[in-house]
Amino acid sequence: MITLVGKIFDGEKIIEQGTVVIENDKIERVSEGIDIPQGSEVIQANFIMPGLVDAHLHFFGVEEDNGLSWNIVNEIDVAIRSTRDMERLLRSGFTLVRDLGSKVAVRLDYLQRRGEILGPTVIASGYSLAITGGNDDPKDLPIDIAQRLSYSFYCDSPYECRKAVRMAIRQGARVIKVYASGAFSQGGKILPGFALDELKAIVDESHRFGLKVASHAYGKEAIMNSILAGVDTIEHGLGLDDETASMIKERGICYIPTLATYEVPFEVRDPEVRIYREELVKRHFSEDIRIAVSHGVKIATGTDYVGSKKRPHGQNYRESVLLSRYMSNLEVLRASTSIASECLGVKVGYIREGYKADLIVLKDDPTRDIENLKPNNVSYVIKDGKLYTGYGLYQE
Repeated sequence: MITLVGKIFDGEKIIEQGTVVIENDKIERVSEGIDIPQGSEVIQANFIMPGLVDAHLHFFGVEEDNGLSWNIVNEIDVAIRSTRDMERLLRSGFTLVRDLGSKVAVRLDYLQRRGEILGPTVIASGYSLAITGGNDDPKDLPIDIAQRLSYSFYCDSPYECRKAVRMAIRQGARVIKVYASGAFSQGGKILPGFALDELKAIVDESHRFGLKVASHAYGKEAIMNSILAGVDTIEHGLGLDDETASMIKERGICYIPTLATYEVPFEVRDPEVRIYREELVKRHFSEDIRIAVSHGVKIATGTDYVGSKKRPHGQNYRESVLLSRYMSNLEVLRASTSIASECLGVKVGYIREGYKADLIVLKDDPTRDIENLKPNNVSYVIKDGKLYTGYGLYQE
């Protein structure tokens, strides 16, 4: 039995002085004031909160950060580096992550649940779904080689898309990732992705199997198609406007803006393309998020980090810091825990009786300064009721 005593953020509100009792892998009791059961291991904490959530990342295990590297990197290297990244994420305070397309995340999920590797819970999509010639298609390679190396299933037409969903489920997917548009990683301007009839087929087939659909969407057409198709989360959402934000709010779709990935721009040689991208990113920071907040859209934290030198796992708290430009620190904590967990469909993110014991203990209060979510401020991580030292105490 573990007992935590200190200031608590329970996923919704602040308890200035409270007690959390953990028995096995569950939260046994939460109470105001100090109420320590006999024989318990007691941790005096400055700040207690649910574990952090990154609702959009990739375990690519790469050093260079470009589309070709993501596809051709040696899979043994990916597995070894990603196992290291799993531990880094956990000791940085992340107890739940969602991988939206990679070659190893389904196995990381399996091994973590078996207790064979240390890390957060992983909700993995397996391979993502893209159109032929679309995102994740290394077009410098012949098509047969590209498909063999890619971490996406290419599908064209509603029938092929339904089969691709079944292929991902066969891999062990617990969410389906689709590309409603292209992306910056394609090297030029944003290209179209799935058409509406294809997206509808993907959503219908995914929901038939009880899986949520996460839609990568740049531009109003892709965002609108994703909404009309009935997806569960909009990823990135560059080009959000009042009309689409209102529809997202009305339909209960979650929005994951992945601000952190745009802090580190992709290298672009073509000046015209560089200006085009810079304008889209500038608008994302200046307008898209403010529009989402003004409409009361559910916003969750997701970084789109890939484990590269420029987007390293372990620094994923940056998304929370960037969101604090648009909402209060308390609202950011909700977006980073309870709301993110709800968007992923997982019953964690709260410190409540009967909930899974996934919590972190911080040295300082993030409601005063959101930078206090940084890894070296994490003293302890409790995952599935087991106590680990965070990077505030742990030395690699």
